Amino acid sequence: QVQLVESGGGLVQDGGSLSVSCTASGRTFSINHMAWFRQAPGKAREFVAYINRNGAVTSYADSVKGRFTIYRDGAKNTVYLQMNSLKPEDTAVYFCASGVRVLTLTKPSEYDSWGQGTQVTVSS
Repeated sequence: QVQLVESGGGLVQDGGSLSVSCTASGRTFSINHMAWFRQAPGKAREFVAYINRNGAVTSYADSVKGRFTIYRDGAKNTVYLQMNSLKPEDTAVYFCASGVRVLTLTKPSEYDSWGQGTQVTVSS
């Protein structure tokens, strides 16, 4: 079993930057895929960014491409999401997810383990 714990997040002004991190523990050797999703009030959980096991492959939602960067530190079993040029529409709870076998990268149902989420609020 894999446990994921997010940290970071908080309140930032429109155009500002913020970073969130996700540290994995437990059966980390089984993790092949990690991703960030977000969920705003009253909306479905949506894909934000993806990174594969060795960090060589990344993918982003069109809405964050060019503004967000996902990267990982294998030695620390930690994945980061650097968020720049934040907009009020980025306000959401951000969740970290890990998976063993993931095909589409963007479907929440394909990920096996989830963190508890961390709030990111961008004020206008």
